[in-house]
Amino acid sequence: MTDSAPAASATPPILLFAVGNPSRGDDALGPLLLARLADAASPTLEMLTDFQLQIEHTLDLRQRRLVLFVDASVAPGPALRLTRLHPARERAYTSHALAPAALLKLYREIHDAAPPACFQLAIAGHQFALGAPLSGQAEANLRHAERLVRGLLQRPEPDEWISASHAATEITEGPPP
Repeated sequence: MTDSAPAASATPPILLFAVGNPSRGDDALGPLLLARLADAASPTLEMLTDFQLQIEHTLDLRQRRLVLFVDASVAPGPALRLTRLHPARERAYTSHALAPAALLKLYREIHDAAPPACFQLAIAGHQFALGAPLSGQAEANLRHAERLVRGLLQRPEPDEWISASHAATEITEGPPP
């Protein structure tokens, strides 16, 4: 009789990674989106949330096929912006937080391998004060983001997400409620 070790659990090929602080108004958009997508959980999908990206998060990218970073945006522009990411050097130096593209560059340097196909979904936010509630416009943008991501999860291929990124930039904000 031979003993066999239990099979190691496989890393899900798709990662949704939300960045944001639930205590800072619209900065909660990323974590709130993942909470709304909880019913989409499956063996092929993992969802993670953190306040900011750090060098240690390169480990979370290993063995993935697709990664979507979700974060609130303070930049003017459309309600949603879905962008294909490529490794890039960080413009400012800090050891406490990284942009997703900088995390990909570190991944390539640390693991001596190309990172998985990565995208960033920026959801427009409007108020970020400590203790502020989610703004009405951010709530509307969150609903758009949920529909978009549910659609992406139905088509989990990089080429499909690239196509969606072109369409997503056309989603603009309506008038504030």
